[in-house]
Amino acid sequence: MANAINYVTLFMAALDAQITQQATSGWMEKNAGQVIYNGGKEIKIPKISIDGLGNYDREGGYPGGTVGLDYETMTMTMDRGKQFLLDSMDVNESNFVVNASTVMSEFQRLKVIPEIDAYRYSKIAALAISKSKASGGYTPVVDDVFTKIKTDIANVQDAVGDVPLVITMSRTTKNVLDMSKEITRQLAIDNFQSGQYNTKVSMIDDCPIIPVPSARLKTAYVFNDGKTAGQTAGGFTPDASAKNINWIICAQNVPIAVSKTDNMKIFAPEQVQGHDGYLMDYRKYHDLWIPDNKFDALFVNIKEALS
Repeated sequence: MANAINYVTLFMAALDAQITQQATSGWMEKNAGQVIYNGGKEIKIPKISIDGLGNYDREGGYPGGTVGLDYETMTMTMDRGKQFLLDSMDVNESNFVVNASTVMSEFQRLKVIPEIDAYRYSKIAALAISKSKASGGYTPVVDDVFTKIKTDIANVQDAVGDVPLVITMSRTTKNVLDMSKEITRQLAIDNFQSGQYNTKVSMIDDCPIIPVPSARLKTAYVFNDGKTAGQTAGGFTPDASAKNINWIICAQNVPIAVSKTDNMKIFAPEQVQGHDGYLMDYRKYHDLWIPDNKFDALFVNIKEALS
């Protein structure tokens, strides 16, 4: 298969774009624009430090100041992979791209994207809880859900000022919110962009609401290794200790999310030992970070009590 390298380049670019566009958390990758990535699982995140204002002196002039720009090396802890075999009886080189693209696109849509979403939201919740930026013990009901979320928005805005916020909300909570009598007077519809993808979303106080399947909004998951007994099917499942997230409110520039399809390999039938078919090795690195100085722009509301 002479064009194997070209196929790899094509697939990796298309698969990374699909994550950004179709993951409900895809908008978080916009914050990785200044991240340095040269392959593998390590990335470098810029950290800027700037001095505050001082008094101007008519004789001495301007007070001195310093600007520091350092890069912190971080490791993507989620190193996931899968191997696929397309039998030669089902595919030939002339239609390999069509068949392989279909398989990989469906694999990402049904398995990878939900897992990446779940990991990101659970990590945000865990970090928020550790920084006392979460509350628990609230079950959304029609009578007060609107008031409750407005209060949480106001508290975040009071801490960080007038910055763009995003509300990530479980679809079950969103359904309760939609039935609220109060929201009909203040609900707006606008565009929200994730990568190159635009969608219509509901908004409260100019904050877009991103609805997410409740199965992806838990505080903890088990990400199966594909080898251990009970985990051979791979994928992910809620941890026994998992709690349900009602919503996450955060500034758009808070979460730094990175996902990379790394070093994908494609082998033609003549290269594959023991099988007559095309072999594809898929490997995905991904992770999420929140800088220490940005936790004031984050709040998570959880259904169950925190302790």
